This record gives sequence, structure tokens and C-alpha cells, in this order.
Amino acid sequence: MKSIVLLSAGLDSTVNLYHAMSESTIARVLTFNYGQKAAQKEIEKASEICRLNGLSHTIIDLPWFKEMMGQSSLIDQNQSIPVGSSVSIDNILISQKTAKSVWVPNRNGIFLNIAAGFAESLNADTVIPGFNLEEAQTFPDNSQCFMSALDHAFSFSTANHVKVKCYTVSLTKSEIVKQGVLLKVPFDKIWPCYFNLDQWCGECESCLRSKRAFSDNKLSVNQFVK
Repeated sequence: MKSIVLLSAGLDSTVNLYHAMSESTIARVLTFNYGQKAAQKEIEKASEICRLNGLSHTIIDLPWFKEMMGQSSLIDQNQSIPVGSSVSIDNILISQKTAKSVWVPNRNGIFLNIAAGFAESLNADTVIPGFNLEEAQTFPDNSQCFMSALDHAFSFSTANHVKVKCYTVSLTKSEIVKQGVLLKVPFDKIWPCYFNLDQWCGECESCLRSKRAFSDNKLSVNQFVK
């Protein structure tokens, strides 16, 4: 298998990268800058992870995402990302509300279509995103159904019928950390936070899910959190 890996340096995408390294030839790693508030930190960490493993890394700037201002607190500087008491990762109704706040229109669809183009051009047969079972409950573009739909679309739009594969799509965050331990993922290099800070904010939904996952595996993240 020859693959293109999408890497934001978050928990899910980093574990998928390390799993892909164990059973495929990675043709290229892609990191997207779409104006997200954590862009600088994601690029920094993703670049570091790729250098550590000697992987070819391309940063793709998508400045036109700013035209979607008002649609997502991840990219709109005038909107606040939900943190603290506004987030409850065990309450589906609140999670649906926070998901709506950080939703970026068709983000994963756009990213994976770009990745499929790279895959075809580099004779790779697989694109690998970082999805998980928890967030698929509120983000349908993190699901196996979404991946299957893309496989069908790519059978028309790529000559080599690129497929989407994700090693963590059926796993919870806690199970992903457990897998990462087995794969010897350098967790000190990841960046799950929605903000561009010196350390994880520890209060956004992504940080809270990651913190719980590490705690479930009896691993401390205190040194990473603000």
C-alpha cells in the first residue's frame, strides 16, 4: 500500500500516521492551513513529526476558507471557541451545540479530495485521515459512512480509484491513545488544542477529550496543559 496521510498533529491524525508507517509506503504527508486559530502550532508540530520520521511534508494553504467567515469559530476571529463550562463531552445535546460552533463547511470533504488528487499523481492508492468514533456522533464527516461515500466518489474522480482508510474510525479517544502507546507515538509532539498557545488550553472540547483519553490510560498530560 502507498498512502497520502493527512496530519494536523492532533491525537487521531498522528496515531494514524504512525500506524500507516508500519504497513505502507507514505508518499506524502499533507497539513492544511485554512486560517484556523491553531494553524501555526499545528504546522509547527506536524513539521516536527515529519522531520523526526524523515517524511516528505507539504503544507497546503487554503486562504479562501476565510470567505466562510461567520460559519465557524475555528476560523472567525470575531467568534469565541467554546471552552470550559460551555463544553460537556458527555452531554450529546451540548456536544451538538459546540460541534455546530466549530463546524467548518465541507472541510474534510475538501481536504480528502485534495489528498486524493495527490494520491493519484504520486501513484498512491490510499488517503489516510484522522477520524474517531466519539466525534463521529456529532461530526458526520468523521464516520465510516462518509469514508465509504468518498470511496464511491473517488472511483469516478481518480483513475486509480483511490480509497480512504482510517485506522481509528471505529475507536474512542481512549482506545486511540492505547494504540498510540503500542505504536510508540511521541505524545509530547502532538497538538490537539483549538488555539495557538505555548501549551494546550486544556478547556476546549478537543483538549478535554484528549485529556480524558490519556487519563483513562493512566498517562499524565499536566506538562502539556496551560
